Amino acid sequence: MHDHDLLVVGSANADLVIGVERRPAAGETVLGSDLAVHPGGKGANQAVAAARLGARTALLARVGDDAHGRLLLESQRAAGVDTAGVLVGGAPTGVALITVDPSGDNSIVVSLGANARLSPDDVRAAADLLASARVVSVQLEIPLETVAAVAEAVGTAGGEAGPRLVLNPSPPAALPAEVLAACDPLVLNEHEARFLLGEDPAGREEAPEAWAAALLARGPRSVVVTLGAGGALVADRDRTVLVPSLPVEAVDTTGAGDAFTGALGWRLGVGDDLETAVRFAVRVGAAAVTRAGAQESFPTAEEVAAR
Repeated sequence: MHDHDLLVVGSANADLVIGVERRPAAGETVLGSDLAVHPGGKGANQAVAAARLGARTALLARVGDDAHGRLLLESQRAAGVDTAGVLVGGAPTGVALITVDPSGDNSIVVSLGANARLSPDDVRAAADLLASARVVSVQLEIPLETVAAVAEAVGTAGGEAGPRLVLNPSPPAALPAEVLAACDPLVLNEHEARFLLGEDPAGREEAPEAWAAALLARGPRSVVVTLGAGGALVADRDRTVLVPSLPVEAVDTTGAGDAFTGALGWRLGVGDDLETAVRFAVRVGAAAVTRAGAQESFPTAEEVAAR
């Protein structure tokens, strides 16, 4: 019996957001709006996105024993996330410094803080929590050795009853072969795909189909390439399908990828096939960009259905 549709293992940050007319060039200072502080971090965002849609969601993360940490715990609980796996202490809570321009595009710098202290031992100590989930979702705002420990734990569970691993390599980093082999799917955008492909000729292609094929050759069981307003490309060993997005007016793209991935993880956790799950996740991501902020922009299932 699985207690959770989705377990997110990842980062929890306080997002410090400033609106700007344009993002500064190197050595340049620009004036911005009043500072706004929001709960964020890729792990925390994905957990809230899924829970707001109705998923039975848990979060394994680490925050500081400080005001930002308390803000993050409160936001998770308010969304209905099981926070029993959230560890407190070891360093200050992680912080993301975000500038957003009038088009909704953003630039982000992250101070990992307590996220960098989420360790492989923490993952091993949470074995029961991992076993309780149908899907485990992880990103790269925590140490790579911790991500590898998650992949190993998922592989150890094995069998039809074991959890499925969704991995978003953001911020991008080279992934060990054993981590790639556990991904089902590997979820990444154009920038992340090009980074992982490196010197591979496919990385110089403009066709997402070429990226997906080259990435599949590296070991993941399936790949999803997100294309912003272009939707998402779904690829596995059998076929490749382009899922179109919905036409929307973007206000702020902060957290849209996390909303997509959280929704995708939930739908896989309740039994959808990958294409069906991506079709739903595309609608969730499109809804998220129509409102400012990260977690506060994430839609409910009713709002998604209304679209």
